[in-house]
Amino acid sequence: MDTSLDTSKQSRPWLHSYPETIAWDAEIDTTPVHEQILATCAREPNRLALDFLGGKTSFASLAEQIRAFAGALQKEFGVTKGTRVALMLPNTPFYPIAYYGTLLAGGTVVNCNPLYTIPELTHITRNAGADIMVTLNLANICEKGQALVEAGHIKKLIVAHFPNALPLVKKILFSVVKAKELTKIPRSNEGAALYSFEALLAKRHTPTPVQINGSDIAVQQYTGGTTGIPEGALLTHANISANADQARLWFSPVFKTGNKAVAVLPFFHIFAMTTCLNMPLICGMSVFMMPRFEPKGFLALLKRAKPDLMPAVPTLIAALVNNSSFTRENLASLELIVSGGAPLPNELRGLFAQKSSGRLVEGYGLTEASPVVCCGPFSGVNKPMSIGLPLPATDVRFVNIDTKQVVGLGEDGELQLKGPQVMAGYFNNDEANADVFMDGWLRTGDVGHMDEDGYVFLVDRIKDLIICSGFNVYPRTIEEALATHEAVEEVNVIGVPDEYRGEAPVAFIKLREGMSTDGPALKTFLAEKINKLEMPKEFIFKDSLPKTLIGKLSKKELREEYTQRKAQK
Repeated sequence: MDTSLDTSKQSRPWLHSYPETIAWDAEIDTTPVHEQILATCAREPNRLALDFLGGKTSFASLAEQIRAFAGALQKEFGVTKGTRVALMLPNTPFYPIAYYGTLLAGGTVVNCNPLYTIPELTHITRNAGADIMVTLNLANICEKGQALVEAGHIKKLIVAHFPNALPLVKKILFSVVKAKELTKIPRSNEGAALYSFEALLAKRHTPTPVQINGSDIAVQQYTGGTTGIPEGALLTHANISANADQARLWFSPVFKTGNKAVAVLPFFHIFAMTTCLNMPLICGMSVFMMPRFEPKGFLALLKRAKPDLMPAVPTLIAALVNNSSFTRENLASLELIVSGGAPLPNELRGLFAQKSSGRLVEGYGLTEASPVVCCGPFSGVNKPMSIGLPLPATDVRFVNIDTKQVVGLGEDGELQLKGPQVMAGYFNNDEANADVFMDGWLRTGDVGHMDEDGYVFLVDRIKDLIICSGFNVYPRTIEEALATHEAVEEVNVIGVPDEYRGEAPVAFIKLREGMSTDGPALKTFLAEKINKLEMPKEFIFKDSLPKTLIGKLSKKELREEYTQRKAQK
């Protein structure tokens, strides 16, 4: 635990609301996650660790493959402490093997979204100095890795054979029916840039022990880049393991050996890396994976696995709410649903409660904090619109955006935090580091306040703030109001230039299937719910709204679209 936290001056009203079974000042375990995983494998060798579309991996098999991959990285590629290894993998068994194997070898994981473009992947791999990349031989993914090799950005490409992740019958069928979708991997790798993942494991190299310190970098996680060029957040081994332990303490009734987690959120995203991978496996849970959300397949997984835990984003919860195939019966096993990645509309929370008796809590985090900072409690009060209470060993405060002074309870300011999960800084960017830290506190860029019970409420991002006639207008306030309209399925509000007000809100809306409304009707609907400054100047209806890689509604594309619309008029 970070003993530097100021216990004399920092008020912690949330302690009065803490669950009785959880101590805010509990000792936080910072043992590297790969060591904890291997300990679990030794303790529960025969228990199911991973399930991928029916293909099963025991904890004993997982440990064996982690060690073999770590040994191969060291012996075949010369990986030592700090070597950057890029992972461009969807949710498959190959990801945890490569992830923990890289950490065991002393390397640093650099996560890459397989959906990224080649220019985006080029920036990440070049900025990180990652010469080695691990990917799949699905052609649409592997071709990007090969392009990086041809351009000289990657020197060695380790490619896993996707059908090997499947159970036998599915493996045979995929290999025959979908053969054209696979890139062939050479059996001999001497002098080549392309290496077979399976061939490397088959060599069964024994890894050389590496002395890992808590301050060593485990993951170089690139931020989403929605407001500019992605930065590499340096997350130490202590950061990653601390956040897993903080969340384990918070949800100890569910994170226990033998329980099951469903992992449809991508492991390469920081939220899923902690909640779908590290925490469940450390606790001896079984992780049921899907490479992407697809209603029919997800329904089949729920019926087959009967999971206890489902980390989710609001758009996933909305998909379950809006699909009649998902019923209380097939959602009955869920004890805990943790929503993160984006604000959870209160209306959506109520609709989900009609379909599931599981505890739905909203959490909040950011890449720079590994990522979880606050969360609603598993037992106790979950206040509407609140992101909950600070996790154990986490201090938060709110600071006036203009004066930089700490504000009182109930007053809006920028959320700042301290804790053992806070990153070491951004990679090779002193200017960004100077901006993101203030007197040792991590600046989040999110605006909100804390109430008298210590519950944290966010109103919006500083960069999403709309200044209308000199007054602050928060997009989330408008979005929450519009979400209560029966015809509105999704809504995203942005600020645009306005000659009279300086800036004005514009609402982009996706309607529910079979329902209709228009701008004038929505203005009438909103008249008693928001003030005149908050009223959108325009309502734009779309068949779908752009989303980020984890399903979070994205404002970046909408701003670009609106600019293009105006330019064409």
